[in-house]
Amino acid sequence: MFIAEYERLTQETDRFRQEEVNPILLGLFGEVGGVMAAAKKLRREGTAFVGYRRAVEEEFGDALWYFAALCRRAGVPLQEVLAAASSQHYVCSVAAADDPPGAVSRVSSPQPSGSFDEILLSLGGNAADLLVLTKQAPDALARLTAFADSFLRALNAAGISFSEVASANVRKVRGRFLAPILPDLPEFDGTFPEEERLPREFEIVIRQRSGGRSVLEMNGVVIGDPLTDNIADRDGYRFHDVFHFAHAAVMHWSPTFRALIKRKRKSDPVTDETQDAGRAIVVEEGLSAFVFSHAKTLAFFENQSSLSFDLLKTIRQFVDGYEVDACPMKLWEDAILQGYDVFRRVKREEGGIVRGDRNRRKLEFRPLGAV
Repeated sequence: MFIAEYERLTQETDRFRQEEVNPILLGLFGEVGGVMAAAKKLRREGTAFVGYRRAVEEEFGDALWYFAALCRRAGVPLQEVLAAASSQHYVCSVAAADDPPGAVSRVSSPQPSGSFDEILLSLGGNAADLLVLTKQAPDALARLTAFADSFLRALNAAGISFSEVASANVRKVRGRFLAPILPDLPEFDGTFPEEERLPREFEIVIRQRSGGRSVLEMNGVVIGDPLTDNIADRDGYRFHDVFHFAHAAVMHWSPTFRALIKRKRKSDPVTDETQDAGRAIVVEEGLSAFVFSHAKTLAFFENQSSLSFDLLKTIRQFVDGYEVDACPMKLWEDAILQGYDVFRRVKREEGGIVRGDRNRRKLEFRPLGAV
């Protein structure tokens, strides 16, 4: 990945004002601390814990994002800073490039210098030096270059690919902060027979019966089993199927909803087993219960327009290995917030009519008896 391309793709995700430098500095310093902690664990554990490597790559990527944002506010392109950092005491290799015709690539690699701990301490020290950075400081470029040098050396010492770090960070931040382009979103069952596809539009009637049990009806037919809250505190979890409806309408994914309306993709045994069977259903149910426990402490996300990054990252870990992993975080956020908006209304009304529209990626509510 070209550094200029990384700058262009991530600049759109920078929601801070140009004059806001302190939040960028604090964010960078915090992420460098994360890099140091995660890299140390990776070095200590080695291959014993594969997840550490992913964590290190993510921390490096987050630090790179803040550093690029800081360079913008200092009026110096990230590309220029990295070029200056790698111009001295780096081993340079020349390779034939694919594009443009006749081009060559110069690859600069830092030479080994110091122990792993010393390199990490240097990274932390150079990050601390940036905390007093001002755009007018005569040594601004020197401080930025020193940090970039220690950043590249830390990547090298940890055995982490700079290209992977940059590419993964672009996917992460654009998927988190930018509204998805609807035609580009995955369609998980478009090639399957009609009877094995989730409906593009659906309407579910939710009624509360005696004993506090909720019952679902679709096209006049009861689907699923009557549910209660299954807890002493009547928190409305009996209506949690609303979240599956939100997953189906907004992300076009819900193994639980597929099972309820008998739309499993049985024509493909592999898909049926790996995406629609019991484990996938348990994952979605577990995810819904986990998010519900979190939402319960936050008034079920009322008056919230966003979700915490940590929550969304945990959700991604939940669904790792399943087809829905292809959906960006922003879509998850949209599905959850829409689902909880409808849930709060169903809970308050003790029932209602829920309409899902995948064409518009919307989940909507109207009271029972409404036209």
